Amino acid sequence: MSLLTGGAISTFLGLLGLIFWWSDFVALLKGAVPIFLILGGVLAVYIGFDDIQDKLNRERQKQDEELARARDEIEAVKAQTNLYREELDRLREGASKTSAGE
Repeated sequence: MSLLTGGAISTFLGLLGLIFWWSDFVALLKGAVPIFLILGGVLAVYIGFDDIQDKLNRERQKQDEELARARDEIEAVKAQTNLYREELDRLREGASKTSAGE
């Protein structure tokens, strides 16, 4: 209840202040608008810069993932190549034993 009463009194005094000091209020607004524009512009620049950094980090992370995937594929191909090489060596040994036994 006291909060409601305090809010009503504050609202009434605020309206009286606007009525009696309207020209001062307008002068305050005229002085505050450029400051708010400057602060808003600085905030927008900061957010834009942060967004660009996030985008670059995402691209770098994507490239690192692709590089890791390519390295994994290279390792898989190397392992498969070694298997084929071993099989080829076994086939050559079998062929040389067969031709030596004839």
